[in-house]
Amino acid sequence: MVDLSVDIGALKLANPIMPGSGTFAEGMEQVVDLNCIGAFVAKTITPEIREGNPQPRVTELKNGMIGSIGIPSKGPEHFIREIVPFYNRFTPPFVASVSASSAEEFGELCAQISVEGVDVIEANISCPNLKRDGEAFGMRCADTTDVLEEIKKRTDLPVWAKLTPNVGNIGEIAQAAEDAGADALVVANALLAMAIDTETFRPKLGNVMGGITGPVVKPIILRMAYQCAKAVDIPVIGCGGVATVADVAEYMLAGCTAVQVGTASFVHPTAMINIIDGLADYLEGQGLNSVTNLIGAMVEPGNNAEGVVEAPSIRTVGGGNEGGGV
Repeated sequence: MVDLSVDIGALKLANPIMPGSGTFAEGMEQVVDLNCIGAFVAKTITPEIREGNPQPRVTELKNGMIGSIGIPSKGPEHFIREIVPFYNRFTPPFVASVSASSAEEFGELCAQISVEGVDVIEANISCPNLKRDGEAFGMRCADTTDVLEEIKKRTDLPVWAKLTPNVGNIGEIAQAAEDAGADALVVANALLAMAIDTETFRPKLGNVMGGITGPVVKPIILRMAYQCAKAVDIPVIGCGGVATVADVAEYMLAGCTAVQVGTASFVHPTAMINIIDGLADYLEGQGLNSVTNLIGAMVEPGNNAEGVVEAPSIRTVGGGNEGGGV
């Protein structure tokens, strides 16, 4: 029997598969058995009620999509009253995703939603910092530190930092997040992009620019996840273009402890379940009895190895991340 369970700090997941924030909603109960998923990650909420960006908000690509949703939110009261009780009907851990326009607002929001039934807070530091003229918090080490320190002062819950890929050196940001108290990293949010309609000469998104997601970004985010795993001792959760069992294996071989599935669920609502079902078969085919054997087990250039061998010495999550480090 293959063991699919993973530990992210003190949090135990039955398997390493979870949705990316904003790609999963309560209606999925009608399509898949929610108890099969490793963890739930709710849609991001903000301190205030928000309508989101102007239409159109999505444009399709050959191998992905560009979205500019703008984080529409019904606020923390609705989240506590309606969303938390819904997911608490099921067994997987529940992750709340938060966004705010200042470090202080992040802290206040996290304090407010640190209620029974919320197991983890995912801090979306890819959102604009009003004190930096809209530059994302996660683009600067100092701003990353400010947000996470403020959050850690206001909640006892584990905090995952969701990083932005729109940086020059993501390893530095990862280290800043770890030093400020992040319990895990989610790598990463969407890459900034845009598209223009050549018939109308107008941008294809109402907000002009948006975030590109889907299989097209996987090689880029995989590289960033690998760099983060090398830079920190806390778990890394890969997020970007995960659509198949092979994608999961790549992220975990690169050092990730778990993955988040996003755009693939828009195309195939049962994508996460299909991946979970296929993951055990893949591991059996590789002669591995635990999914944790994959974590950080990529054979680095210069190492002579024939085929798949026993996983190298892997650090435990309790002392950091299994296998050397969204």
